[in-house]
Amino acid sequence: MTDVEHEAIKAMIRDQLVARGIADKRVLSAFERVNRYDFVPSEFRALACSDQPLPLIGGQTISQPYIVAIMTELLEITNKSKILEIGSGSGYQTAILAELAGTVYSMEILRDLHNLARANLSESGYRNVHLILGNGYEGYPDAAPYDAIILSAAPPSIPGKLVAQLAVGGRMALPVGSSAQMLCLLTLLGDKRIRQRTLFPVVFVPMVDRPEKG
Repeated sequence: MTDVEHEAIKAMIRDQLVARGIADKRVLSAFERVNRYDFVPSEFRALACSDQPLPLIGGQTISQPYIVAIMTELLEITNKSKILEIGSGSGYQTAILAELAGTVYSMEILRDLHNLARANLSESGYRNVHLILGNGYEGYPDAAPYDAIILSAAPPSIPGKLVAQLAVGGRMALPVGSSAQMLCLLTLLGDKRIRQRTLFPVVFVPMVDRPEKG
């Protein structure tokens, strides 16, 4: 990370995250350690720290910094947490999670993005991340239950198979909806009931529901 990039990232944290109420010091520190410039396409590098989502291959996007931050903060991650991420994208959200958690399992259905995330995360040196090419609607039961699950794309309704892979006390942050989407937080209570909070409107790419071919 160059000095110029580091200063831009610190300004991003101050103006976009702290100014909007992100207060978890571990989350803010993770944002400072992860070089967002390394996870955006070269043609958008100058916009890496801008307050907007940026295009990726396959019609997908890297979420704006504030959305990544608030969804991460909602999960209340500890250094022992086991996380499932649905939608690896370029690997940026994955890297933030890897800075905070014990283990991160990240699923991506689009092969080109799966390969991009693998290359970016490998180059950044993360060793506590497991990348899986597959359908996020199915989750990854082999490593369940998870302390937290995060979705980087919007399903039309809450996927039951993902809820079933939460540990008791586990939290899931996700956008939900088709034409209109809301950011939601689910918590699995001790009696297996789900507590749901609806936070605010968001705009995410739709969650793809098809197996990867080839």
